[in-house]
Amino acid sequence: MRVTLITATYNSGASIKSCLDSVVSQNYDDFEYLIIDGKSSDDTLSIVKHYQQKYSYIKLISEKDQGIYDALNKGVMLATGDVIGFVHSDDLLASKTVISEIVAILKNESLDGVYGDLEYVRKEDITKVVRFWNSRSFNSKLLSKGWMPAHPTLFLKKEVYEKHGFFNLTYQISADYDFMLRILKDDSLKFGYLPKVITKMRIGGASNGSINNIIKKTKEDYRAIRSNHIGGWFSILIKNTSKIKQLFIRG
Repeated sequence: MRVTLITATYNSGASIKSCLDSVVSQNYDDFEYLIIDGKSSDDTLSIVKHYQQKYSYIKLISEKDQGIYDALNKGVMLATGDVIGFVHSDDLLASKTVISEIVAILKNESLDGVYGDLEYVRKEDITKVVRFWNSRSFNSKLLSKGWMPAHPTLFLKKEVYEKHGFFNLTYQISADYDFMLRILKDDSLKFGYLPKVITKMRIGGASNGSINNIIKKTKEDYRAIRSNHIGGWFSILIKNTSKIKQLFIRG
């Protein structure tokens, strides 16, 4: 089973090396790694090209885009793998066995997608965990209660994208949430939970970088819930308040 990993970059020189290291250290051989760059002006491209000299499965595309979701869409369209996953440029895969374990559960349980847990870590010290996103076994009824797996941990078979399309670019922050609602409410698809940390995410992303972004994300989340006929403001309230426990639960 071939896996495609996709990373969207733009002036990511400060963090891209740890991201790349987490990918090239995987103990799974059959995968390609697509770097979709938005025409970076820092040292991002030189770092990636240095890794390309040693790892032939790394492919780089650098051109102007409309933001991260546009870049991710480009990556999905270019993917040749049976399974597609994302590793954001500020993030890293949590262990060397992540990909092999995901492929194993996809095969053994005949699943369409797999997700796991996520650790939020300090930007300057990735060994310091500040939040822990502990997910749970899939149940579509939880969607209306604001539940959602952590998108960076979600690996899907390519057929899921072929059926449901790509990220909706009218969302600037919540396109991943809208996309997950679209696929997770599809009763014909089967999803599984791998109870381990898949991704380490540095704090300070677009969705939680400022009060204005938090407000904007809440509005976009509400639009996604309504357009997918999942719930309303009560769902948003539970979704947001449920994150409080992530500050206290540790894996």
